[in-house]
Amino acid sequence: MTHATVAQASSDPGRWGRVDAEGTIYVRTADGERVVGSWQAGEPEEGLAHFARRFDDMLTEVELLSTRLAAGGGDPKHTLTSAKTIRDGLDDATVVGDLVGLRARLDELVADAEAAVGAARSARDAQRSAAVARKEALVAEAETLAAEATQWKQAGDRFKSILDEWRTIRGIDRKTDELLWKRFSKARESFNRRRGSHFADLDRQRATAKARKEELALEAEKLADSDDWGPTAARFRDLMAEWKAAGRAQKEADDTLWQRFRTAQDAFFARRSDTFAERDAEFAANADAKKALLVEAEKIDVSDPAAARAALRGIQERWEEIGKVPRDEIRPLEARLRAVEEKVRDAANRQWQRTDPEAEARVAQFRERVAQFEAQAEKARAAGDARRAQQAESQADQWREWLATAEQAVQHR
Repeated sequence: MTHATVAQASSDPGRWGRVDAEGTIYVRTADGERVVGSWQAGEPEEGLAHFARRFDDMLTEVELLSTRLAAGGGDPKHTLTSAKTIRDGLDDATVVGDLVGLRARLDELVADAEAAVGAARSARDAQRSAAVARKEALVAEAETLAAEATQWKQAGDRFKSILDEWRTIRGIDRKTDELLWKRFSKARESFNRRRGSHFADLDRQRATAKARKEELALEAEKLADSDDWGPTAARFRDLMAEWKAAGRAQKEADDTLWQRFRTAQDAFFARRSDTFAERDAEFAANADAKKALLVEAEKIDVSDPAAARAALRGIQERWEEIGKVPRDEIRPLEARLRAVEEKVRDAANRQWQRTDPEAEARVAQFRERVAQFEAQAEKARAAGDARRAQQAESQADQWREWLATAEQAVQHR
């Protein structure tokens, strides 16, 4: 912006004023001459020059204010106040110079200063709005953390970061700043209470978990030497489920209790594994022994049923003495033995049927009854009793059928 140029007065004081013979000094204004002082210390012209230099000093002050304002190094409000003060005093200023030009220059300076003051006010308002908006955003974040956060360390660190940033934000009026601070403080206190309550609950839970896990570890240690393999293994499985359901104690205590529990559990299952390995080896040997017996049993000669039964009894006795075999071999081995037993039993039954006297007696009895009823029928016919003859014949037919069945049974022994 181009400003009015004001000439220095000391280079030509007579242009702007005069001094009379009595030493009275005058300055020319738009309204005419005005007395600014008197000079008695020396030559009158020296007095005029003195007042001209005072004008130059005033002009220098005005230009300095203008330069600082333009450079942004001065306070616009201070510049405005100083410019107005100088301008308001021009009518009574004891100086000789271009007062009209200086007034115009001061008018420009006042206008520039007022614009700068307005701009500074707008900048402050914008800065204040931004500062308020930022603190409101921080407060809102703090309130959300206070109500919802469960990541306690992260949220706590964030509250510290918010506070650090809060302290760097300036330019907010005191009342607004205090209201925002109250909201932030309330949110932080709410978070701290909720976090404290959480960790208090956690401590109680950990204490309860520790007490429960001490009970489980003690029970596990008591079971470590048990030889009741099935029920104890099942109980260890239950203990493991209860351990997981008990929750976590403090890390050091939890690790120590787990080591006790795991050591007891491992000791039991290691003993059981060793025992089962020995038993499996014993059962496998028993299976081999029973297979050898089966080979012997399957070679029994059943042509002599008595000798076959005696041989089988010996094998059965040795079979029972051998003991248990692996579970998956029980049924196949028993099936082979049952087959031999049935073979011997069938041979004995066939022999018994061939030599059964009762079967022969029944055949003779049935034959005799047939003959009796045939004789009765013949006698009835001879007597002319057809009805009794028919009855006797029917009975003879019935016993004849039974005789045929009995004879067939004896023939197929």
